[in-house]
Amino acid sequence: MALSVGSLAPDFTLSSKFPEGIKQIHLKEELAKKNVVLLFFPMAFTPVCTQEMCTVSSSLNEYAKLDAQVFGISVDNPFAQEAWAKKEGITIPLLSDLNKEVCRAYDVLLPGLLGIGDVAARAVFVIDKAQRIVYREVTASPLELPRFEPIKEALQSILSR
Repeated sequence: MALSVGSLAPDFTLSSKFPEGIKQIHLKEELAKKNVVLLFFPMAFTPVCTQEMCTVSSSLNEYAKLDAQVFGISVDNPFAQEAWAKKEGITIPLLSDLNKEVCRAYDVLLPGLLGIGDVAARAVFVIDKAQRIVYREVTASPLELPRFEPIKEALQSILSR
């Protein structure tokens, strides 16, 4: 069942590769500090995913001003994500959902992409500090970028409360 705006966002813990090693990122801990934007994307080292993550990386200061922490989530392993981020200059923390549990919990698992296997659909969730989903978008195709302005508008609406 698809999660809707107003729903409680499923909690999770995922791995991310940092220079000092693998760290566990816990959604609830992040929400204690800031609102969270989750950008699910199909695969590292692909053109549209690279465009999306580079676009958001270049505007991270805008998200910070909106009291938001942005994370990218894919089913790639954390080492592949780290190599891709270094190659492309991606500065968003990338979280590995290698077991596809979070993709299933958020109902964004895209089955059998290009005959390769199940990957994350291209999707966005804006989650407020109360762990409520305030914005949700799942693109019709993995070739489509999410709409960035509504993401920022949703974050602004949280600040305006």
